[in-house]
Amino acid sequence: MTSEITTGGLLLAEYAQIKEEQRNRIGFRDNLIYATLASMAAVVAAVLSSQDRANLLLLLPAVTVVLGWTYLVNDEKISAIGRYVRTDLGPRLVALTPDGQPAFGWEVAHRSDPRRSSRKYLQLAVDLGTFVLPPLAALVVYWVNGPYDVAFVTVSLAELGTVGVLAWQLVRYADLATGPTT
Repeated sequence: MTSEITTGGLLLAEYAQIKEEQRNRIGFRDNLIYATLASMAAVVAAVLSSQDRANLLLLLPAVTVVLGWTYLVNDEKISAIGRYVRTDLGPRLVALTPDGQPAFGWEVAHRSDPRRSSRKYLQLAVDLGTFVLPPLAALVVYWVNGPYDVAFVTVSLAELGTVGVLAWQLVRYADLATGPTT
């Protein structure tokens, strides 16, 4: 009994494998939202349970930036997998078929939905509201209430910079384009 390996078979096996990776990354990415909310609740609870410790709010930007960056990296890889299927793997598989019918139509079709643009803008707003606005609010509350120790102020300014970088990257990688080839 011989088993022949074909190019088409290899491409389909690659597709199955990267779609599994995409599914896993989607689950992990979505759970990061819950982890972020739980972390924010823990920081706020710690601040509220200790009087005159507004400097504990400086934990919030650190936590949300780390979780937000992890979210962003996974979201970008999820998009990169879809882009790879649309622009590389699909066309290579189509080239092997006798009738030239498109492969993996869903990978292209869902990007042409007329409501995609509004969904992507709303998702960007949710991402910014989850990973950027709470740490900015924490920094403002710290700056209003102190303590104004040089170390804490320095940390707060560094955190402002990292939150700004995260916000810029979230906007940059928001994948707001529509259409099948982007």
